[in-house]
Amino acid sequence: MGRTKVVGIAGKFGARYGSTLRKRYREVMEKRYAPHQCPFCGFKGRIKRISTGIWMCKKCGSVWAGGAYVPRTGLSKGFPKLVKR
Repeated sequence: MGRTKVVGIAGKFGARYGSTLRKRYREVMEKRYAPHQCPFCGFKGRIKRISTGIWMCKKCGSVWAGGAYVPRTGLSKGFPKLVKR
């Protein structure tokens, strides 16, 4: 078992940068790498971030604008912005 059981993905920082910053970083990164669902085909787990705010489904090939770390923000759930389908 690794030594990053509690801190998770933020364990790479060790004791540096303070506990609050490491916790915030962990929350953001866990959201980013969580399995997300495609808003067009509904398939879960094959979403890839191409760039900051640009997401792509590997199954159906849809590309859309979303949040920097999550493919669908609270505002975009009602109005999905389709870049290319």
